Amino acid sequence: DLREAAKSRAHKMVFDYIDGGADDEKTLLKNKSAFDNYELFYKVLSGVDSPDTSTTLLGEKIDVPFILSPSAGNRLFHTVGEVGPAIAAEKVGTIYSLATLSSVSIEEIGALTKTPKWFQLYIWKDRGLVREMLERAKAAGFTALFLTVDLPIAGNRERDPRNGFTIPPKIGPKQIWEGIKAPRWVKDYLLSPQITYANLNNATSAISLNNFIKDQMDASFNWADVEWLLGEWNGPSILKGVVRADDALQAEKVGFNAISISNHGGRQLDTSPAPIACLPAIRNVVSDKTELIVDGGIRRGTDVLKALAMGANAVSFARPYLYGLAAGGKEGAIHAVELIRDSIVRDMILLGAQSVNDIDESFVKTISKV
Repeated sequence: DLREAAKSRAHKMVFDYIDGGADDEKTLLKNKSAFDNYELFYKVLSGVDSPDTSTTLLGEKIDVPFILSPSAGNRLFHTVGEVGPAIAAEKVGTIYSLATLSSVSIEEIGALTKTPKWFQLYIWKDRGLVREMLERAKAAGFTALFLTVDLPIAGNRERDPRNGFTIPPKIGPKQIWEGIKAPRWVKDYLLSPQITYANLNNATSAISLNNFIKDQMDASFNWADVEWLLGEWNGPSILKGVVRADDALQAEKVGFNAISISNHGGRQLDTSPAPIACLPAIRNVVSDKTELIVDGGIRRGTDVLKALAMGANAVSFARPYLYGLAAGGKEGAIHAVELIRDSIVRDMILLGAQSVNDIDESFVKTISKV
C-alpha cells in the first residue's frame, strides 16, 4: 500500500501535508466515500478482452482517461521532485500539470518530456509576475492554462501548523524528534540542495505556505478580470475548483474550454461537496463542447469508470502519485499511475466496455437511500 509506505518513509510533517485536509477533514473523507453512492452495472458476454483506454482532452490524444493534477513543492516529498510525476505521466501517455509553486522550474519540466503539459496558475497581486509566468510557460511548451480559483486564501489545514510545516522546511526540536523516525527522508533532505519555489526568485526563505499565499494571492480577482487573463494566455484553458453549476455555466460563457470539478482535495472549505456528486448538475448545464474533469477522491479504476459514465471526459488526481513519490521517488510515482491505469483496463473488461467512448450513463446507478 503506497500510502502506508509513504507514511513509513516520509517525515511526519511531509506525510501530513500530502494526506491532510481542512478543519475536521470531512470533505477530505467525503471525496473518496462519495463514490460509494454509485454502482456499476456491467454487461456480460460483451467480448471485450483488450479495451481501448485512450481518449482526447482539449484536442490532444492521451492513452488513459486521467491526468496528473498539480501539486506544490514536490522535492519536499522526494529529492527528484516534480521530475518523478512528469516522467510517470509520460510513461502512461497522459498530461502532467505543473504547479505555480513547484520545486522544479517551468523550463526544466518543459524540456523533460514529450507528452502534453499544462501549467497551473494562481493569480497574484503583481500582474507583471503573472504575465511573466505565462510567457515562460508558453516558451517552455506548455499547451494549456490550468487556472486554480478555489484558493483566494489558504484553508485551515490544522496538521500543517501543528507540525510546523514550511517550504523550505524550518527545522526545530519538534522536526528533529520526528526526523528520528524517518531517517531515509532526513538523509535525502540533508544531502540535497535547498528546497525552494523554483519559479520564484523571492521565496527562498523558510516562510510557511500559508503566509506566502496570504501575501501574494489576489482574493479580489473575479469574473471581470478573467478576460484579461485569457487574452494574455491566448490558448486552451481550464478552470479548476468549480463545484456549482452556475459557476460552470459562467466559466463556459467567458471562454474556458474545460472545467475541473474540484474542491482542492478537501484542503480548502470543509463540508463542501464531493466533486463526483457535483458532476451531474454541471454536466446538465454546460454544452458538450465544454470538457469536464473530476478531481478528488480517485483511488481505483472503478472510480474513474463511474465518473466517465456520469459525464466526465476525464479525471485527475494528485495524492496517489504523491504517495508513490514519497514512498519511492520516480519509480514510486510511476508505479502509482500504472496501478490506476491497469485497474482501468481490468475494470473495463469486467464492465463490458470496449472503449472510453462506450462508457455512458447506462453503466452507473445511484444507490437508493432508504
